[in-house]
Amino acid sequence: MKENFLIGDKMRKKEEKIAFISMCVDYLHYGHINVILHAKKYGKVVVGLLTDEAIETYKRKPFCTYEQRKIVLESVKWVDKVIKQDECDFVKTIRKLKPDYVVNGDDWKTGVQSPVRDRCIETLKEWGGELIEIPYTKWISSSKIIEEIHGEGNNKNI
Repeated sequence: MKENFLIGDKMRKKEEKIAFISMCVDYLHYGHINVILHAKKYGKVVVGLLTDEAIETYKRKPFCTYEQRKIVLESVKWVDKVIKQDECDFVKTIRKLKPDYVVNGDDWKTGVQSPVRDRCIETLKEWGGELIEIPYTKWISSSKIIEEIHGEGNNKNI
């Protein structure tokens, strides 16, 4: 089992830095590991794992349940804690956690996630947190994997 530590300003040691990542992780792939490894450079890695319902608000129903995806993430040695994230917009989550860093791929600068990015940046300013954006891992995504395996891509009716 992963190291058990409490999160939130009152519960952690001041010297412990927290790097937060928000993820779906229907199929764990190299792109996910790339983000996790980058986050680990900054401190303890806390992953906000989207619930099935949160994922369905912007793409298809996940193949794996929340509990299955949580077990997969908890088995990754660089992940220190997995917490439930009920919304795609993770402002509530980071406001509660107050991470030192939020780590995300730079693919959210445009498109549907752009407003989430803007709110994240504004929220991090409240306690001096920092957004770390890493280059998106090209040629790999859960949607591409699904398209290859099932030939259906990002179909909400799967």
